[in-house]
Amino acid sequence: MQYRKLGRTDLDVSVICLGSMTWGEQNTESDAHAQLDYALDNGVNFIDTAEMYPVPPKEETAGKTEEYIGSWLATRGGRDKVVLATKAVGKSDNTYFRGNGEVSRLHGRHLKAAVDNSLKRLQTDYIDLYQLHWPERSTNYFGKLGYIHVEDEDAIELLESLQALDDIVKSGKIRHVGLSNESAWGTMRYLHLADKHNLPRIASVQNPYSLLNRSYEVGLAEVSIREKCGLLAYSPLGMGMLSGKYLGGKLPKGSRFASFTRFQRYTTEVAHKVTTEYVALANEHGLDPAQMALAYVNSRRFVTSNIIGATNLDQLSSNIASIDIELSDDILKSIENIHNSHPYPCP
Repeated sequence: MQYRKLGRTDLDVSVICLGSMTWGEQNTESDAHAQLDYALDNGVNFIDTAEMYPVPPKEETAGKTEEYIGSWLATRGGRDKVVLATKAVGKSDNTYFRGNGEVSRLHGRHLKAAVDNSLKRLQTDYIDLYQLHWPERSTNYFGKLGYIHVEDEDAIELLESLQALDDIVKSGKIRHVGLSNESAWGTMRYLHLADKHNLPRIASVQNPYSLLNRSYEVGLAEVSIREKCGLLAYSPLGMGMLSGKYLGGKLPKGSRFASFTRFQRYTTEVAHKVTTEYVALANEHGLDPAQMALAYVNSRRFVTSNIIGATNLDQLSSNIASIDIELSDDILKSIENIHNSHPYPCP
């Protein structure tokens, strides 16, 4: 395993991060524990979750993923051996996250309640990295590219959210803070506010990044490198599309696309076309297509960690093993040729 610094913190995190989005929906508690055991045994020390998980989000399952991690920590111990990250939901129409009939917001009262609830489910006294799952304001995330400005929007100010996080850091309940599904402007604004008001500095940005979605490179990659605020890349396989298992109209039983209809951004005609080209490239060089796609993400200078997800141990083993693959210059050149022919097919 390889390790990189989380932002400007003193934490070394594994380049492969174990994602947990399926636990409680596609995976049982025992499945989750087995994945955690395997990952830890193979050098992974970074675990990412969220109060919303599993996905798709539902009232009856919200928080279950954190509960599974909590029961694992309670039975296995070794809290100091893992870097634990979770997230607070952004502004939402759902009222079940806060349990009081209110829609979730990123102000102090809700953030403090969210942290306390996550700590209880996770059965721990502190969270290493606490992330804002998506912005309050209208901006580009979850597949949106064209920016439409909303005047006089009802959105919590960034400074108010950061001040609330500062209070929680001082309480000892969280160590560091991060963003998710954030823009270049939002990231730089948070960094500016942190410097100006002596508030917690953003350590990372968790956004989608894969061979099918390299939009992070447009503005945020520079921010990550210059500000030492690296990317935690999610959906590095485009919800499994880049493995090639969905090509030819296939829908493997139990797979995400066979089970749910909400992930259309990775199932378009152009997504299938581009994936076919990447799979052919991997096969030409004797590589597993999923491992090639993950190895590309691992190799990017602006990436701190690559968040993998799996529904079984065979997938998990293969994904973790991508850390040992170094792509040749010829492969990297071919990847660029495919990308330039079909830029950002799945933003």
